[in-house]
Amino acid sequence: LDPDERLVLGDEILTPDSSRFWPAAAYAPGGPQPSYDKQYVRDYCERLGWDKTAPGPTVPADVVAGTRKRYVEAFELLTELAFDAYLADPDLVLR
Repeated sequence: LDPDERLVLGDEILTPDSSRFWPAAAYAPGGPQPSYDKQYVRDYCERLGWDKTAPGPTVPADVVAGTRKRYVEAFELLTELAFDAYLADPDLVLR
């Protein structure tokens, strides 16, 4: 709580790193969901058979690009802003 007894959120919320997002229209109970989060990287590492012992595997450029694409799409869906417009004027998210 802050000095005025108001609850303050001190962590992240609603980011692809802390939340799971997927398109409602594509939701299918009982199966894997197309997602806008870090599961894409986890799936890549799992396909390699990585046992989660450091150091982790090198993530290739196509997996980085695919992850970025998902994060940008999540941003645009959640904010209804074009990511390029946000990069040009970050204050757009405050309006």
